[in-house]
Amino acid sequence: MKYVLVTGGVVSGLGKGVTASSIGVLLKACGLRVTCIKIDPYLNTDAGTMSPIEHGEVYVLDDGGEVDLDLGNYERFLDIKLTRDNNITTGKIYQSVINKERKGVYLGKTVQVVPHITDEIQDWIERVASIPVDGKEGPADVCIIELGGTIGDIESMQFIEALGQFSYRVGQGNFCLVHVSLVPVLNAVGEQKTKPTQHSVRGLRSLGLVPDILACRSAKALDENVKEKLSQFCHVPASNIVNLYDVSNIWHIPLVLKEQKAHEAILKVLNLQSVGGVPRVPKLDEWTERAKKCDSLDMPVRIAMVGKYTSLSDAYLSVLKALLHASVACTRKLVVDWVPSSDLEEPTREENAEAYHSAWNLLKEAEGILVPGGFGGRGVEGKILAAKYARENKIPFLGICLGMQIAVIEFARSVMKLPSANSTEFDPDTRSPCVVFMPEGSKIQMGGTMRLGSRRTYFQTSNCKASKLYGNVSYVDERHRHRYEVNPEMVPQFEKAGLMFVGKDETQKRMEIIELQNHPFYVGVQFHPEYKSRPGKPSALFKGLIAAATGQLSTVLQNKSFKITPKKVPINSYLNPKLYQNGHVNGQMNGHVKKPLKPLVNGNYYANGNGVHV
Repeated sequence: MKYVLVTGGVVSGLGKGVTASSIGVLLKACGLRVTCIKIDPYLNTDAGTMSPIEHGEVYVLDDGGEVDLDLGNYERFLDIKLTRDNNITTGKIYQSVINKERKGVYLGKTVQVVPHITDEIQDWIERVASIPVDGKEGPADVCIIELGGTIGDIESMQFIEALGQFSYRVGQGNFCLVHVSLVPVLNAVGEQKTKPTQHSVRGLRSLGLVPDILACRSAKALDENVKEKLSQFCHVPASNIVNLYDVSNIWHIPLVLKEQKAHEAILKVLNLQSVGGVPRVPKLDEWTERAKKCDSLDMPVRIAMVGKYTSLSDAYLSVLKALLHASVACTRKLVVDWVPSSDLEEPTREENAEAYHSAWNLLKEAEGILVPGGFGGRGVEGKILAAKYARENKIPFLGICLGMQIAVIEFARSVMKLPSANSTEFDPDTRSPCVVFMPEGSKIQMGGTMRLGSRRTYFQTSNCKASKLYGNVSYVDERHRHRYEVNPEMVPQFEKAGLMFVGKDETQKRMEIIELQNHPFYVGVQFHPEYKSRPGKPSALFKGLIAAATGQLSTVLQNKSFKITPKKVPINSYLNPKLYQNGHVNGQMNGHVKKPLKPLVNGNYYANGNGVHV
């Protein structure tokens, strides 16, 4: 087994996850099998109880693991299926060691950070690296390890020590360290500064790790004299210094690495340059075509994202990626309008009329409406109003998890004339409990007690859009993350009123997919289809939403291919972005300030100052 360790220096948010994923793409294109591990130094056992506003989305794996969003990047880029153990946290390591201590595994020993914690980390890496993740038998050829945080953080010291020992354990030729650092430009000087990277590498060396390759983030391509300076002061050959400058979309990153021959440098360190005497050459034709296609699209499709966590786009990262995948497949440039759901509610009209009218204008201008998952009662009434607007005005609608539940509540209130209809999550005493707590759920133990991971949904009829979008299969396996579900006792009433439950679980008691028949596209799902969307294989339901929003649904349902027409649709949207060194697009995400839209980085259009990192 060969190992590639990706670390970061100077500042956080440099894009280590995308870099690690791109290295994986490059190695996979060279004919190697690749797996990935993410190390998060926080004490939480997993990401399940962490706030999306602070940490970004919680990504869910097939086995029900609630993990860091970077594992989503790995799965999307490499088209693999990881396990919960591919995400190592300080909490997991200490919990494992303490459990062993209680069982008497260390009987007679004084349990310490070194060697017990560091040995546990190394053993965990070796064990997980051998688990196949690509559907084939046997372990992968290369395991890419991303160390979260920044070199010098106190909380990651035990991992730094363990990885230093690990490099010695696996031996020379089996371990390659890629250090991602920042080369900033000070506006007052206009010169690319190498000192931050020099200090970062010095700190890395002082901790016992020596970088084989430097991956330097910058806004523009590095000058040659800057590379030479970095080589001289960081003791890394110039040929092993790659420049990750800002690109039009992140699908270009593997191509940038290939162009600078990063694969040759990595393969040389790992003694994998050739197979049977033939040099390994990455084959990225399909990847290149996709990246260029994304850049070439200019006909927009506007989707209103009605959510609770709109102040941080990473809170909905997988949803945004799935929208992008579907938009590219439908040959459209994605425009995301962020609509804070609470701004749609009546109290906002009284407290902040500008925010209220701005939110409703965005909703009314959208070609499609998406209500993603979430927890808690804030903004729920706004989501219900969005679902009502989509239903009454025949706007394509996709509700995910909570988004499906609020669609059911809205239908009960408006169509079935049950004004008190609600979820027991928001109103425990409601007289019309449309959504109820799962019978096997726990209200005491929060972490890992939801209905998690891949579950099977059986279609009840083939005469529905969802079934056709999935290719007329009898069932689908999708990932779940929820505590509440549609009340099965009320299902007959809903069906009598015209709401179709076209997908159910194996017991027929859990409602998985809803549809309205006399609507262009009104679909709600209890599961999270975004987690299994891939660049070359977009989620069926997201593709359906984009196709319906652009008048192409019949083409998709007939499984026909798309053609890019030369006609341009005028763009009526707004933007006020700020571009930072890390290649993310950020800005005010309140949806109130209107400025002219511009095409920006990451292969997308962004509206209302809402930077979306795709």
